[in-house]
Amino acid sequence: MIRVSRMADYGVVAMTHIARRAEDLHTAASVADATGVPLPSATKLLKLLARQGILASQRGAHGGYTLKRRPADVSVADLIVAIDGPIALADCLHGDEGAACGLESFCSIRSPWQKVSDAIRVALEEVSLAEMIAATAYVPPPGEPPPRPRAEVTRHG
Repeated sequence: MIRVSRMADYGVVAMTHIARRAEDLHTAASVADATGVPLPSATKLLKLLARQGILASQRGAHGGYTLKRRPADVSVADLIVAIDGPIALADCLHGDEGAACGLESFCSIRSPWQKVSDAIRVALEEVSLAEMIAATAYVPPPGEPPPRPRAEVTRHG
């Protein structure tokens, strides 16, 4: 099974929440409360994403984190790479020296694996935080009432 790491999954969940409320300052505690991401993980993720230039941090008693780019300009691939490093199906495919498996000199499947790996990376690059927001139901933060359903207008002929 090919999986996204737990931290990358938490990162996408946290960033979708932050992007949904992009005008707000977000603390690790508020992100953890709103998303269910454990507080230690939220703390680590927000710091990491700020170091990687995806979030901006504001220090102080009223500090927190905000998006540094518009949600449409941040892809799921950006998040995964910021958290886990390069997207590749096998160690030999992400270009790090010394990452070879020892079979490279006679490996016949590296090229097809590269094609699959590239397709996955491209697919992740094509999904933005804006799309993640649009595809998920809004869950209000604690203390905020849920949105009221819109009244449907029906016409009788």
